Amino acid sequence: MGIPAWIWFVVAAVALVAGLALLTADKARESSRNRERARWAELRGWQYVEEDERLPQQWSGGAIGYFGAESAVNVVAGSTFTSDGRRPVFVFDIEADSLIPAVIVAVRCNRIHPVLLELWLASVPFQRAEMPELLGPVGQRYAFADEVNTARAMITQDLVDAADALGGDVGVAWLESEWVLASVAPNVGPSRLERLLRDLGEIADIVDPFDEEYGQTVHEEALPSATQATTTTEERARQQGF
Repeated sequence: MGIPAWIWFVVAAVALVAGLALLTADKARESSRNRERARWAELRGWQYVEEDERLPQQWSGGAIGYFGAESAVNVVAGSTFTSDGRRPVFVFDIEADSLIPAVIVAVRCNRIHPVLLELWLASVPFQRAEMPELLGPVGQRYAFADEVNTARAMITQDLVDAADALGGDVGVAWLESEWVLASVAPNVGPSRLERLLRDLGEIADIVDPFDEEYGQTVHEEALPSATQATTTTEERARQQGF
């Protein structure tokens, strides 16, 4: 004897209700994250925008390339102080295939790094289609670079120690253009982002030590605007005479 049609109807109805409940819960979590990020930016005197499709296009390495970031959402722009002075920063969620796989934290240096250098945790499945060349293990991470010899000269013990101190929830940290970046899980709160900003600031100080003659003007620039996040790295480099 076959299963009555009404049973299939009930099963379909239950599945529909469950799906709607999950969708509602996801939307609620997203709205909560948006409000928390916006409040954090306001408390710090930083700027916040809900979305910027062009911001992730400034970078191609690390988590940006791994996840195929299509847009940046919950974007915070400001600056933070390091031992070598004030540095502009961005914090944003990346969106790929309608999902948010990671939060990106970025600290800007004064000069463009000579190579793309990625430092991946060994526990992360970091392979992607256009992966830089493997240098080998560096502390607790594996190093990849698009120019091996130059990258080896950049990897000092101070850099290794600072990268190891980032924590096991930071899948990758990388140097690209004039930025030091890292990715962390999408559910982290402001306190974790604050610590990660400090840690990346230390790495920025290591790879880009303050030069008084050059850096004084740069550190005194106005805060970066979230609405100006679409300015490309190359444009900023030309503006600063690189």
